[in-house]
Amino acid sequence: MTGQPARFTWYELLTHDAPAAGEFYSHVAGWTRSHPTPGSPYTVFSANGLGVGGMIEIPDAERAAGAKPIWVGYIPVDDVDGYVGRVIRAGGAVHTDPADIPGVLRFSLVNDPQGALFVLFKPVEGSVRTLPPRGSVGSIGWHELMAVEGPTAFDFYAGLFGWGRGGVHDMGPMGDYQLFSAGDDGDFGGIMTKPAVIPSPYWTFYITVDGIRAAAARVLEAGGAVINGPHQVPSGAWVLQGRDPQEAVFALTSGTE
Repeated sequence: MTGQPARFTWYELLTHDAPAAGEFYSHVAGWTRSHPTPGSPYTVFSANGLGVGGMIEIPDAERAAGAKPIWVGYIPVDDVDGYVGRVIRAGGAVHTDPADIPGVLRFSLVNDPQGALFVLFKPVEGSVRTLPPRGSVGSIGWHELMAVEGPTAFDFYAGLFGWGRGGVHDMGPMGDYQLFSAGDDGDFGGIMTKPAVIPSPYWTFYITVDGIRAAAARVLEAGGAVINGPHQVPSGAWVLQGRDPQEAVFALTSGTE
């Protein structure tokens, strides 16, 4: 939309218990919460007064059908309907046909050819939010895809959004970790083939915190679980992956231990 490759700019938590999930992320990440309008079921998470993402409860019918809590990323495009067609032609699928939220955006929930979910959207002119600076506390600092097959997943996103190929980290028995860029400010995330024990592919979004071990303690205090880490990655950052009390997967990153 700006001449740069399209990239995630909004993040949404679909959950079974919005009040409890809101308390969790406020405690762990320091986010504040608000609603676009009085009585709105949609919660906006903010860091230092700037919107990071949102949260809404999964409808009862979808929950009864087995829908699980999950974080989903939003990628802005110029033509939602056109991009939906491109996703389908590349082997992906549509979960929500293109629709409008009046005065806010047009969107469609889709999945890539291997099944990982994301949202295509076009904001209404004038409704674009200013995001927290990348790397600031509370911002989303990294984007990671556990794919069924990493190299072909990268090819899909590179072809659709213009993402650039970065370096490759050899993860030993886990395979290669392909870095990617989406613009001119360096690597934006990584893609790898998921371990067989992970049943389906998914995106994980890394929330920036000030000190990984203190944040890990907050995760446990708030009733979440740390499933991997904390540990230091080749870039020098410290990371962990966890689950919130409703079982949605999230991750944290920090420049300091």
